[in-house]
Amino acid sequence: MAPPLPPDIVRISVPSPFAIGAVNAYLIEGEPLTLIDPGPNTGDALQALEAGLAARGRRVEDVELVLLTHQHHDHVGLAGQVRERSGAQVAGLVELQAFLADFDASMDLDDAYAVALMRRHGISAEVAESLDAASRAMRRFGGGVRVDRPLADGDRIELGSRTLTVHARPGHSPTDTLFHDEATGLLIAGDHLLERVSSNPVAHPRPGVTDPVRAARAADRRRPLVEYLESFRRTRALEVGLILPGHGDPFGDHRALIAEREAMHARRAERIYGLIDGEATAAAIGRALWRRMAVTQTYLALSEVIGHLDLLAAQGRVREVEDAGGELVRPARS
Repeated sequence: MAPPLPPDIVRISVPSPFAIGAVNAYLIEGEPLTLIDPGPNTGDALQALEAGLAARGRRVEDVELVLLTHQHHDHVGLAGQVRERSGAQVAGLVELQAFLADFDASMDLDDAYAVALMRRHGISAEVAESLDAASRAMRRFGGGVRVDRPLADGDRIELGSRTLTVHARPGHSPTDTLFHDEATGLLIAGDHLLERVSSNPVAHPRPGVTDPVRAARAADRRRPLVEYLESFRRTRALEVGLILPGHGDPFGDHRALIAEREAMHARRAERIYGLIDGEATAAAIGRALWRRMAVTQTYLALSEVIGHLDLLAAQGRVREVEDAGGELVRPARS
């Protein structure tokens, strides 16, 4: 059974069109009245959000502050509508501010980066183009918003009786953010920590990139899983009692979960290492790992494989080599 929430916090389960399912929005009573991650930009999500607020005797128009945990559509999509209807201030990492200021341009860059990365690592042009079209179709579930309160790691947010400390924790996305109430041990975790599923270290470009093709090259791209594991190490040091995740029920014992996730990534890295016979592409390794994978999951699978290859490279066990078609990986011993 999930632990109870504090009396000043309401969890609102908001449906999403994505495989992960419903997303959690959280209302925190106080001054200002605060809404965290309003959900994706769909009519069903808005209806569920309005109903959840009404059950607490609140309306969208009452919201005074919107806090955003990261850039993904299922978390930020409704932020613009909430801001427009309520006049609420919107707060998020300064990197998220830049991303959401021109959402279409940011997504154009993100999609171009994904195509370049897929092509460099062995995904066919046809599959890459199909996934690019699918990503563009999904944009309607996201949306831009003006973030008028940019946050930095270590900032503090006063919510009446609560003070939340901001922690930047890149990995699942470049803009993952935790909000930690040090006095009570409450941690609002977004998708950084999920109890039932492991969040993908999704391959996004670094914030501020302007050339997505260059950014996808081995020398220039993000190492999302390496970032994620470093973020885990920093999160482990926090004193936490109750975790409010972006999906699923609240839970506790963040250190046990982090240890479990670290062990899982170590096992997967070993399995991937065992699949490298001479030279291999990340796409070929992904197909060997997940033989019945749906085409729609190709980019997430590629992100996983590249992330674990980065981990092996950081350990000095594999090295990347380039040929005319893109990038290959081989054991460092060869």
